[in-house]
Amino acid sequence: MSIQTETPQTVKVWDPLVRVFHWSLVVTFFLAFITEDDWMNLHIQAGYAVALLIAFRLVWGVIGTRYARFSQFVKAPSAVFKYLGQMLTLKVPHHLGHNPAAAAMIVSLIVSIIMVSFTGMVIIAAQGQGPLAGTLFAGFNPEWMEEIHEFFANFTLLLVILHVAGVIVSSLLEGENLVKSMINGRKKYHSEGVDK
Repeated sequence: MSIQTETPQTVKVWDPLVRVFHWSLVVTFFLAFITEDDWMNLHIQAGYAVALLIAFRLVWGVIGTRYARFSQFVKAPSAVFKYLGQMLTLKVPHHLGHNPAAAAMIVSLIVSIIMVSFTGMVIIAAQGQGPLAGTLFAGFNPEWMEEIHEFFANFTLLLVILHVAGVIVSSLLEGENLVKSMINGRKKYHSEGVDK
C-alpha cells in the first residue's frame, strides 16, 4: 500500500513574457547601475534596454495575459494599507496574482525607472546624442539633470531592496516560494484566493 501525500494544486499565473521581462530588467538595470562611472557606452546601452523593457511592460500591462494586466492587480491605496496591516498581524490572504503591496511596488518601480531613463536621455541629448537630441530637452543643464538621474537611480535601488524584502516576507506569510513562481510561472491555487 503506497502512501500518497497531497501537494497543493498549482496554476499558471506568470506568462513567459512577464518572466523574461522581469529577469531581463534585473540584469539590465544592475548592468546600467554598476557601469555608470567607468563604462559609459555600456551604461547607455543598458539604459536603452531598460527603457525598452519598461515600454514593453506598459503595453503588456494593457493587452497582456490576465495576471499581467494592470487592471487585474493595481489596487486603491486603501487596499495596499489594509494588506500591509494584515502583514503586521502575520495573516494575509493568498493572491494568485500580485498582492496589493506588490502591485504598489511594481507601479513605484516603473515610475522610478521611467524617471531614470528619461533623465538619462536628457543628459545625453545635451551632448547631441540619443532620441532626444535636437529637441527642446537638448538645452537642459546636464549637471542638475545628472543629480535627478542619480537620485532616481539610487531611489530605484532602494525600491528593489524593499521589493526583495517584501518577496521574502510575503513568501513566508503566504507559504509560497514567490521567486520560484517568477521562474516557472506557477503559483499554488487556494480556493480562498481573492483574485482567482
